[in-house]
Amino acid sequence: MESPVALDPRDTRGQLRLFVGVRVSVACANQLGSAAEALARRAQQTGVRARWVAPASYHVTLAFLGWARRDAIEAVADAIARATINEAPFGFRAARLGAFPDLEKATVVWAGVEDSGALARIAGALGRELAALGFPADPRPFHPHVTLGRLAQPAAVSGVVLPLAEQVFSDTRVNAVTLYESEMKPGGSEYRSVTEIPLFGPENAAKRQTSPVQPASLDAATGASRAIETDDGWDRDPERRP
Repeated sequence: MESPVALDPRDTRGQLRLFVGVRVSVACANQLGSAAEALARRAQQTGVRARWVAPASYHVTLAFLGWARRDAIEAVADAIARATINEAPFGFRAARLGAFPDLEKATVVWAGVEDSGALARIAGALGRELAALGFPADPRPFHPHVTLGRLAQPAAVSGVVLPLAEQVFSDTRVNAVTLYESEMKPGGSEYRSVTEIPLFGPENAAKRQTSPVQPASLDAATGASRAIETDDGWDRDPERRP
């Protein structure tokens, strides 16, 4: 079977840059946004240069696909549906702040996520379903998080993050998994919902439909470069990570 993955990443005409994730609740996004504002003030005071993600773009990534042909969307939506067929709606809580790969040479500042097991289970099932379509497996262990900011160059952020690190934020109720397009623009990446797959649980799985939803623009002032092959800035290649 021909792979839906772009064979030449330099020629992306007619292709979409895709990832799968779950939205963060409005209450949680507002609280995380307030924390990010405090982080930004501390970063400015300590000379740390970072770009901060708009709260409307906060999400938890479950799988990053990268460039794919537009006609692969239906197959990807079906793969998401299979991966979530037995999943009922569930909740998670964002808690604590940190950085990838660590606080002394950070490239990403994040809020952690307390996962009851559902996020990791869906991420694992997605990985298997997407691998069967030809998308490369992610070599990193799953680490659920919400990206708050990105640094163009690795820097120590202990003085920025640690004074605010032990915060707990509002819960999020997850009723659907979303396939996103990430469009890279000069001012940052713009996320659009391509398809939402509702979670019904095993008893009501027959209700599932994978119809497209109206795209919703989420402006993310990320400044991510085309060389970073994730939506959240966390490099998926272990040989390139610090």
